[in-house]
Amino acid sequence: MAEPQPWHNPRPTPQLQEVQVRLRPPRVPAWVRAWWPVVAWACFIFTMSTDTFSSEHTRWVFEPILRWLVPSLTASQFEFIHHLIRKSAHFTEYFIFCLLLYRGVRGDRKGWRWTWGLAALFCAAGYSALDEIHQAFVASRTASPYDSLLDSTGAFAALVVLWMWFRRQRSTGEAEIAASNVPPARRTNL
Repeated sequence: MAEPQPWHNPRPTPQLQEVQVRLRPPRVPAWVRAWWPVVAWACFIFTMSTDTFSSEHTRWVFEPILRWLVPSLTASQFEFIHHLIRKSAHFTEYFIFCLLLYRGVRGDRKGWRWTWGLAALFCAAGYSALDEIHQAFVASRTASPYDSLLDSTGAFAALVVLWMWFRRQRSTGEAEIAASNVPPARRTNL
């Protein structure tokens, strides 16, 4: 009978699959991964629609910065720049929101579908209308259909950018496939 060797482990080595099962982190459902950025951004938009981010309150943030950058800034120039900043924020908020909505609607699928894009656009436009209704109930804010139109324009711009992006990706992919299908003798002549 062989002597037990102290450096030899009598237990068998666990197989890789056994170890992986125990070490696997809890899996987050795909729909949560797809939609949590949308919910977070919608909360951000809702927060931006409160009294804290009204024109009177943002003035105190932007005025010192703009006066430091341009000391000779007149009151009317400041009002115009402040107005542009605020309207650019509307456009940008909903541009990003539409991108995130498209990502959520698309889920784990790849590519571009008009139905996904239109669903994202209509959701963003609907949320912008609800956002303006919310602002009607905030004392220091005013609800404006023009702001909702600007929000929807930002979402539409995002939809156009997405469409152009996926169209370019598709044409690049098709060109690569066509180049890989060319016989080796012809590739050198291209």
